[in-house]
Amino acid sequence: MTIQRFETGPRMSQAVIHNGTIYLAGQVGTPGESVAEQTATILAKVDKLLADHGSHKSKILQATIWMASMDDFAEMNAVWDAWVEPGEAPTRAAGESKLATPDYLVEVIIVAAAD
Repeated sequence: MTIQRFETGPRMSQAVIHNGTIYLAGQVGTPGESVAEQTATILAKVDKLLADHGSHKSKILQATIWMASMDDFAEMNAVWDAWVEPGEAPTRAAGESKLATPDYLVEVIIVAAAD
């Protein structure tokens, strides 16, 4: 059983592939951006990471979304809904949590199938 780790640093890897499943680290946006802008930045990072490792957003199995404030849920969802492929929505959970710094408003964690 092979475990492949990518973009590995001392604390974490950006992606890990095991048994045909890709696990992405939590992705965050750019401090100073709005919730919508951070969400768009995050989803672009997800697109790139999945493409780099042989997958695509249509193959996402699960998404976990953490938000600094659930008051911003509709703003985040507007970006998410425009991004997710029709008929290909993954399982998903969203909740409110303190993130790594107050500058981060959204964090998205993805698990996807590899091609």
